[in-house]
Amino acid sequence: MSILVTGSAGFIGSNFVLDWLAQSDEPVIGLDKLTYAGNLQNLASLEGDSRHVFIKGDIADNTLVAGLLEKHRPRAIINFAAESHVDRSILGPEDFVQTNVLGTFRLLEAARSYYQGLTARASSQFRFLHVSTDEVYGSLQANDPAFSETNRYEPNSPYSATKAASDHLVRAYLHTYGLPVLTTNCSNNYGPYHFPEKLIPLVIHNALAGKTLPIYGNGQQIRDWLYVSDHCSAIRRVLEAGQIGETYNVGGWNEKTNLEVVEILCGILDEEQPREDGLSYVEQITYVKDRPGHDRRYAIDASKLERELGWRPSETFETGILKTVHWYLQNGDWVRNITSGSYRDWLTLQYT
Repeated sequence: MSILVTGSAGFIGSNFVLDWLAQSDEPVIGLDKLTYAGNLQNLASLEGDSRHVFIKGDIADNTLVAGLLEKHRPRAIINFAAESHVDRSILGPEDFVQTNVLGTFRLLEAARSYYQGLTARASSQFRFLHVSTDEVYGSLQANDPAFSETNRYEPNSPYSATKAASDHLVRAYLHTYGLPVLTTNCSNNYGPYHFPEKLIPLVIHNALAGKTLPIYGNGQQIRDWLYVSDHCSAIRRVLEAGQIGETYNVGGWNEKTNLEVVEILCGILDEEQPREDGLSYVEQITYVKDRPGHDRRYAIDASKLERELGWRPSETFETGILKTVHWYLQNGDWVRNITSGSYRDWLTLQYT
């Protein structure tokens, strides 16, 4: 028995692999294209571990994926592979179409062929679990109820539109071909190994480097924050007991404005690693022009997952964010190794 994890060297994928092997001896076959956000250093602690096999490759490579499935015979595919940053999707949407739409299609095709060749017993156990985002639902007003699994799709960015397309393809492969699929739609993740282009790791990195802390618009955009290990536990639970064809929303029950998040981070850093001049890190906050089509609010209603599968997050935002800051303070080498010249060039382009 084994599982195939795509996008296994990315932020959420690598956390999932690490958490899985901390709790199970079932082998993991990892597949990742190793683009800018895929980092084998995330999986360095597994070097020499016979339970972990890593392959560099693209989910859109039919021959490669079919060969992996035939060789390793996994009982499940967990698909984390995606281009995931809204800002980058605005600047270059084609990469998102290629990976999130075409890549998911080809992965589904390989899975369909593999599934149809399984024995009756093996096919009854097989699952294709597709990891998606709450952004497919669009944007909420301040008093709207949180997104449930029955909300219609209203994506507003190239990123969310391509993820919505991939979700629809996954659903179609169940209803047309009988592929046993599951879908999860999660809120904003944070935690260790997060590439420092997203809000929380960017603020930690810039604060410690003495750089500005850029906040879009007035900073009142609201997000629901989910600690990455909680997300991983939810996915394990859905894989274990989720009903075929169902969608499960995964959230942290932690709605906060972007400005609140930055101010909380500054307060923690003021305590943990104060500035030499004695001033607060909030002095580094800078407001920049809002991005096009910026969704105002995301919020996840994860009650279905709790009601049907008994899952709730273990971390509050207060406990999770403190763990996250401590991890970045203790892993400066990891940050320095990935914040290359191309990363700095991208920040300059995006925020100025």
